[in-house]
Amino acid sequence: MRNRIITLFILIFLVLAPYSNAQCPMCKTSIESAMKDKNNTKGRGLNKGILYLLSVPYLAVGIAGIAWYYNSRKKQIK
Repeated sequence: MRNRIITLFILIFLVLAPYSNAQCPMCKTSIESAMKDKNNTKGRGLNKGILYLLSVPYLAVGIAGIAWYYNSRKKQIK
C-alpha cells in the first residue's frame, strides 16, 4: 500500500512539473532590467534567494535520511 502511495505522488509531481515554471519569466525580466544598471544588487540578491530556497529542501531530506539511517542501525543491533 505504501509503495502505491509513493508511486502516485511521484507520478503526480512528474505530471505537474511542466506547469510549475510560472515565475521564471518574472525572474528573467527582473534580472534583465537589473543588468542594465551597473550596480546589480537586485540580481545578486535574487541569486542568493534562489540558492537559499534550493538548499533548504536538500538539508531537510538529508537530516531526515541521517536520522532514519541511525534509527535503523539501532534496531539492527538490538
